[in-house]
Amino acid sequence: MKLTLRFRRLCKSESGASLLELALVIPVLLLISMFAVDFGMEWYVGMEVINAAHAAAEYAAQHPADTAGMTDAAQQSAPNLTNLVVSAPTYGCECGNGTSYSASCASPPACASGTVNKVQVTTSATYHSLVHWGSDTKGSFTPTYTATMRGLH
Repeated sequence: MKLTLRFRRLCKSESGASLLELALVIPVLLLISMFAVDFGMEWYVGMEVINAAHAAAEYAAQHPADTAGMTDAAQQSAPNLTNLVVSAPTYGCECGNGTSYSASCASPPACASGTVNKVQVTTSATYHSLVHWGSDTKGSFTPTYTATMRGLH
């Protein structure tokens, strides 16, 4: 009888209800926070890869023979990416209006609008997630971006 009376009083009491609610909500808030941080880092890595590709392509358009300088320009543009990969640039000539392309400027395409130099550089970096979110990629994300720069011949 005393046990039943104590149980009834305990059920009517609201002490500890806030603590229980907090204990139920904290894991959800932590999960949401971890997802937001992870998504933000993936976004940041993607933006850095894009900026590095643009910097490398711009440098390659000005210094076509300096591949090491192009890689250095990309790495200086994205100093926080330790695993940045910069591909060898591809050079060619293209019609000014973009209709025809030749992989070698030694034999440029015949164009009425004149030709322009074209350089393409691809960059990529791998980001490993803080938490494996159940994807097939084992928690890694590799953004890749190809930047194209056109300049006068």
